[in-house]
Amino acid sequence: MSSWTEKSATARDDSNTIPALLQRGVLRNPLATALKFEDRTWTYQALAIAVNQVAGRLKALDLPTGSRVAAFSANSDAYAILFLACASTGLVHVPVNFALKGDELRYLLQDSGASLVIADQPRQQLVQELADRHELPEVREIWSLLPLEGNENSVLATALSKENSEEYSGVKITSTDLVQLLYTSGTTSAPKGAMMTHGALIAQYVSAIIALDLDAEDRPLIAMPLYHSAAMHVFLLPYLALGASVRLLSKPDIAEILELVESEHIGSLFLAPTVWVPLSNHPDLATRDLSSLAKAQYGASIMPVTVLSRLRERYPKIGFYNCFGQSELGPLCSVLRPEEHEARPASCGRPVFFVEARVVNAQGMLAEPGEPGEIQYRSPQVMNGYWNKPEETEQAFIDGWFRSGDQVVKDRSGYIQVVDRIKDVINTGGVLVAPREVEDCIYELPEVAEVAVVGIDDERWIEAVTAVVVLREGTHLTAQTVRDHVKSRMAGYKVPKRVDFVAQLPRNQSGKLLKRELRAERAATGGPENGH
Repeated sequence: MSSWTEKSATARDDSNTIPALLQRGVLRNPLATALKFEDRTWTYQALAIAVNQVAGRLKALDLPTGSRVAAFSANSDAYAILFLACASTGLVHVPVNFALKGDELRYLLQDSGASLVIADQPRQQLVQELADRHELPEVREIWSLLPLEGNENSVLATALSKENSEEYSGVKITSTDLVQLLYTSGTTSAPKGAMMTHGALIAQYVSAIIALDLDAEDRPLIAMPLYHSAAMHVFLLPYLALGASVRLLSKPDIAEILELVESEHIGSLFLAPTVWVPLSNHPDLATRDLSSLAKAQYGASIMPVTVLSRLRERYPKIGFYNCFGQSELGPLCSVLRPEEHEARPASCGRPVFFVEARVVNAQGMLAEPGEPGEIQYRSPQVMNGYWNKPEETEQAFIDGWFRSGDQVVKDRSGYIQVVDRIKDVINTGGVLVAPREVEDCIYELPEVAEVAVVGIDDERWIEAVTAVVVLREGTHLTAQTVRDHVKSRMAGYKVPKRVDFVAQLPRNQSGKLLKRELRAERAATGGPENGH
């Protein structure tokens, strides 16, 4: 057995940490399968050895405790091993959305102050280009996550190494130490890094296990991206803590998901609604045996009730769970359980074990049942604050309660239903987009006089990014030109699905843009784009 499981515990004075959590799982059943990815299978003992190997290589860099390590990659077993190795060495893991590029990638790497960036191909090249332009002054090294042609010095190669590396004896880690920065978009163009501690995430794992009935025998399949807190912290880590055998995919390919559910007897499956929607209409669905699937979870955005009803009617033996939350709480806040769906299909359930919630109306008073208000949370799961943003941190809390920015109603039994977002953030396919950053990008086009970006209800994307543009007099622009411009500068999910051209934007007497009215107008027009 690796020294990681036997000796490193003596270096810690707190068992409420992620390395200690996994260590207990390893000691319970070292030869059980922990993780399967592509053609590689890791037992809990092998996983511990791999983590130890990568931790030793990280430690050799002699980075100060608390240094940030950015992970810029699609899903893989090496991605999971890297997170656990960072947690074991006192380094702060920074998951980076693998669709980012250009200025948005540069901002996140600069804001986090990452000393080390670990990426897969071709994302490593995107990082190298920024470094070559001297735009990443804090980055000391750029590593490959997976082996590249002609270069075997990668995280995965280190994890698989059969050589006896220098023993890694661990460092002193406590539950109050930072372990991850979870970046979450706000209403401005600057994302914020939620500072998550070991203790906060452990509390979140307990909440997830209880609320979602997670069990070591579930045989879960994880296909959603691990840079997102739901896949990583609601499913992967809680299941590893329980000793489950986790099947990991690089991406949510629907045909492959359905094939694996049948062939590997998958019992638990979490997907965003933007995957559940096309899955419900996929031609393979009629030919695949899904009898092993007992638990189906959805979250990160709102599931269309029509799609949910269709799935529940077709597969009455599958228990569906609605997971609701936000990154600042790790992220799970409330769950609607299978037996609760019949009476409240549009609800996001009640708060999980370690979360206390209240609804506050516009007057700052506790809202009455059925009265809209902002949902606020108090919990050991909550973040320490926003990285390098003291003002935003102060604004996010009131009397010890975290202000979510979500407008909800709560009934007399404590069930929550989302009414609207107080902030204008667009939730497109479970990924948050700040309208202002897309607007700023479109404003770079000289033909644009005004632009407003809003989210319009969409069956697949939940909210489709929609740009409404006012042109300068005497100019001409096409919808495709707008899309191409945004695509050249931003991640693909931020590119408007629809571009409309109008004579003027709706404003009140004070000149304030009325985005709610604009959304209603765009939803009413529907149909093909009004592109020029």
